[in-house]
Amino acid sequence: MHSNEDIEKDLHGPERQFAITTWAVNNRTTVIVLTILICVMGVYSYIVMPKVSFPEVVTPEIFIATPYNSSSVVDIEKLITKPIEKELNTITGVDQITSTSVPNFSSIDVKFTYDISPTEALRKVKDAVDKARGDANFPTDLPSEPNIFEMNFSELVPVMNINLSGDYPMEQLHEYAKHLEDRIEDLTEINKVEIRGVPDREVRVSVDLYQMEALMLNFDDIGNALRSENLTMSGGDLLTGDQRRSVRIVGEFKDIAQIKDIVVKNEGQREVRLRDIADVTFGYKEPESFAREYGKSVVMLDVIKRAGENLLDASDKINAILKEDVGRELPTDLTITVTGDQSEQTRVSVDELMNHIVLGVVLVIGVLMLFLGLRNAMFVGLAIPMSMFISFTLLNLFGISLNMMVLFALILALGRLVDDGIVIVENIYRHMSNGEPAMKATGLAVGEVTMPIIAATTATVMVFAPLLFWPGIMGEFMSLMPITFMIALGSSLFVALVVNPALASKFMKVENDHMPTKKMWRVSGILIAIGVVLAMIGGVAHSTFVFSIGTLAAFFGLMGIANNKIFEPLTNLFQNNWLPRLEHKYEGFLRYALSKHHPRTFLFGTFGLLILAFVLLGLFPPKTLFFPSNQPQFINAFIEAPIGTDILKTDSITRVVEAQVMKVVNDPQYSEVRELKDEDGNVIGKDTVNFLVNSVIAQVGKGTSDPGTGQVELGATPNKGRVQISFVKFADRKGINTNDVLEALQKGVTGYPGVVVTVAKNADGPPVGKPVNIEIRGKEIDALLDEAEKVKAFIDAKNVPGVEALRIDIDRAKPEMPIVIDREKARRLNVSTYAVADAIRTALFGKEVSTFRIEGDDDDYEINVRLKDEYRYDAQQLLDMRITFRDMLTGQIRQVPISAVAHAEYGSTFSAIKRKDLDRVITVSSNVIAGYNNNEVVQQIKDEMAAGYTVSPVNSLRFTGEQEDQAKDMNFLLMAFVVAIFVVFLIIVAQFNSISYPMIVMSTVIFSTIGVFLGLVVFRMDFIILMTMLGIISLIGVVVNNAIVLMDFARLLFARAQRKLGLGTEDVIPNDESMEALIIAGRTRLRPVLLTAITAVLGLLPLAIGLNFNFISLFTELDPHIHMGGDNVIFWGPLSWAVIYGLIFATFLTLIMVPVMLLIVQKIKHRRAWKRGELPMDISGFESAGGKS
Repeated sequence: MHSNEDIEKDLHGPERQFAITTWAVNNRTTVIVLTILICVMGVYSYIVMPKVSFPEVVTPEIFIATPYNSSSVVDIEKLITKPIEKELNTITGVDQITSTSVPNFSSIDVKFTYDISPTEALRKVKDAVDKARGDANFPTDLPSEPNIFEMNFSELVPVMNINLSGDYPMEQLHEYAKHLEDRIEDLTEINKVEIRGVPDREVRVSVDLYQMEALMLNFDDIGNALRSENLTMSGGDLLTGDQRRSVRIVGEFKDIAQIKDIVVKNEGQREVRLRDIADVTFGYKEPESFAREYGKSVVMLDVIKRAGENLLDASDKINAILKEDVGRELPTDLTITVTGDQSEQTRVSVDELMNHIVLGVVLVIGVLMLFLGLRNAMFVGLAIPMSMFISFTLLNLFGISLNMMVLFALILALGRLVDDGIVIVENIYRHMSNGEPAMKATGLAVGEVTMPIIAATTATVMVFAPLLFWPGIMGEFMSLMPITFMIALGSSLFVALVVNPALASKFMKVENDHMPTKKMWRVSGILIAIGVVLAMIGGVAHSTFVFSIGTLAAFFGLMGIANNKIFEPLTNLFQNNWLPRLEHKYEGFLRYALSKHHPRTFLFGTFGLLILAFVLLGLFPPKTLFFPSNQPQFINAFIEAPIGTDILKTDSITRVVEAQVMKVVNDPQYSEVRELKDEDGNVIGKDTVNFLVNSVIAQVGKGTSDPGTGQVELGATPNKGRVQISFVKFADRKGINTNDVLEALQKGVTGYPGVVVTVAKNADGPPVGKPVNIEIRGKEIDALLDEAEKVKAFIDAKNVPGVEALRIDIDRAKPEMPIVIDREKARRLNVSTYAVADAIRTALFGKEVSTFRIEGDDDDYEINVRLKDEYRYDAQQLLDMRITFRDMLTGQIRQVPISAVAHAEYGSTFSAIKRKDLDRVITVSSNVIAGYNNNEVVQQIKDEMAAGYTVSPVNSLRFTGEQEDQAKDMNFLLMAFVVAIFVVFLIIVAQFNSISYPMIVMSTVIFSTIGVFLGLVVFRMDFIILMTMLGIISLIGVVVNNAIVLMDFARLLFARAQRKLGLGTEDVIPNDESMEALIIAGRTRLRPVLLTAITAVLGLLPLAIGLNFNFISLFTELDPHIHMGGDNVIFWGPLSWAVIYGLIFATFLTLIMVPVMLLIVQKIKHRRAWKRGELPMDISGFESAGGKS
């Protein structure tokens, strides 16, 4: 048996020091100043970093919007979409091209691979569009240039809605809304504000058709008259004496009366004024949107945040504006409510994760105190805040926001941040215990373990390196997790090699520096007294800051007493009693595992456990999900009526849906009676309130498309509506699962023939398409529609449980009335197609001919000319309308009825033609009802279709959307797992210059999955593909780190035994020496291995079980707001449990199976050397301490 003292004397051979550490120890003052600077920079960076729930993914995605008036769907596809697509397809780096052609409009979405920057992608697309427009067949009469812009989905969804209502006319509410629009858009964090629920105002010139025709006028005559009279222009400079005066002709309309009085035509001695042939009014345009809150009409402001800006700052500034303006620019009786505020959920998520970090730090420091004592625990624990401060500083310099990915990466790294410090501080303490001076002991101690620490940290970092190459939007979404983890671990290595040695060499003491009891009571008493006084002053003065300082002082006073009376005795008991017993029992068990034939038994038994885990996984498979299923913060009911439905009809449908939604959310189980109090806190009555729902808002028209589809709606959508329910934060829901509300809504909001109503929750993460998404591709649009209808009918007939409502994304029943020109007749009558098209479009849609500005108002209002409603809505009147023009041959004014050169046809056409990668495509899609597993529902559909559905030969069919992304990401994660193992293998080969040692580490990595799979099966947890696989990959780093720490020490002991026996470095030591060396290595490294495992588990445990403890409110309100669960535990829990289950089993592997496999390798080497006759006679026996090998 060898003592630790013997090991220390001759283990390491020549003295080694690490140059950077030596510099830090010799320049301790510099390091201390640097440490303070890091703390200041870290706190500052945390404060100023933009805070969002999820990373704002900037995708290299470009959108092309091209209008072309009076064109059918087929014409738009042929003339606009296909030529542009053809040129786009020649661009390098294009990942996917999708397009939608609708009447009068083409939209093309171009997605690039992520190695192309958005700026470069935009340039390439503009060049391709210019090239397409240069083709001879491309239309040259576009009403406007193609709109080409970079897509940013974070700027498509409002971060909040501001609702205005009250006893005011709509015009006045609109003015208040415009005031707020101007104020909010001035904020740097805000991209734009859009007003909903009230149309813009306009000057409407409603022309009397018969009067216009009788006076031989046309729309152009009216428009030209308005333009020529409504202008202000410079007349140059007038020199009068020595002065130059600028001359301006001021002719802009000042009021509606001036517009009415303009002369349109001089008819002989009579002047024809505009009022003679048209009604001129200043009012609202036809509505493009409606907005309501709890069924009451409101003027709503949709606030769109600028990408990359701080959501919390934006919300705070907007609320400050609302508070500041009420009573000044806005009346006090104006009702202003804020709904759908995403900052509330962001604030909760960020605060909860930060509190999880703090709670994890507290638990980790507590465990370190037990193993190392308070002083050494402080040295080691310093690595956690220092590493996080460095991480915050670097992330802020890189322009990265503080979001869930960043914070969870820090939680994941929490246990690992102290590993290097544990090894460093423990080794310094051991050297100083041997009587060496502090500076020498520090230099030698760090030099001995530098290479293993660097190798272990590098291996852990490289485990996450493959995740940096995750393709697609999910890779961009998750990329901040490995980046943050790698930065944090690199920071912890810097702290361990620079900061810890410098501070330890100055402040570490070997002897127990115990504070005398009387002094402890005096100091603690003073702190408590000061704390109580400050807390009382803060309470009276309503100063949260003073109150918090007081509670903190009292807390530290109480902690001093607790440390003296509880923690120190407990630490001494653990270190002097429990830990030695644990080490003794471990040594006995390890000796048993290494003796006789037991190594093979343990090795085969572990293989058996691996097989058993896979068998149990097959017999009792957990439910498989791609992404964690969150409890929704928002639920949306999206309403889509047939294309062509008037907005008033859509609004009436939305009101019915709204009523059904209100019926569900106003269920009595969601209500409670609360007391009403006045400003002095006196109870003045009681009221029944809904404790679950924050708001219910309804919108119709613009801004109501489902953002989860990833499709962009730039124009008006009169056939669409949305009802949104916003819930209170998780802690205030009284145990209600909002998924139950979602399920009730999906079952209750039904029964609308011809109208598609989709009830969906807000999705965490990037858009991945519908769970059920079937793409049908082919050449002919009619054949595709027939196929899509057959697929829908087939699946509907099977009544697959969980399918909400299948929807075909193209409708063939869009009503239309094409006006067909007889070109021969038109030529003979000298009437152009453009003249007919322009007359009909102006009559129906109207034409903006000028602008009007009210004095004192900065806004310009359109002056629009069109027919009176009594003519606009009569098809025959439109056809009989006369085209008035001057005949260039005779010089006479002529009038030709449209019916003389054209006729109308009545029918229906496709609502759109959609294409994907240059092929026509139609999609059949559906959400999955809450409570059903997406993968199981899709698999049942696949099975049913494989058994009984045959696809037409001219079409192809495949499942895409969420399923397609899921398969891609699963394949990548499996590849990342393999690559991570291979990279780690190479690092360990370089560290140990051996093949056998890396093979042992790789075996422990594979065996560690036993714990993960058994945990899933035993505790019946879902297998979340994304999170569980990330957990398994994360597990590699901890397993490898512990294995390296143990094996490196064992290797040093083997080298000592070689020197003791006079053997060369390539010679094999006897089996009994190998076993004793492994027992010593295991016993010596038991503490750091256990510490690594326990700190890693405790760092993740609060998040895994969903324990929420608010440290800020503990000191500001004396209420920690403890509650269980939340969105964070739903999202990150599967990953946390995968690491915890795997780590618990991996600790057994490290402490037992690594020595077992090392001994087996040593025995194999010994046997081979014996057979080759390379062993000296005096040490060649095969007898080991436990028997024959």
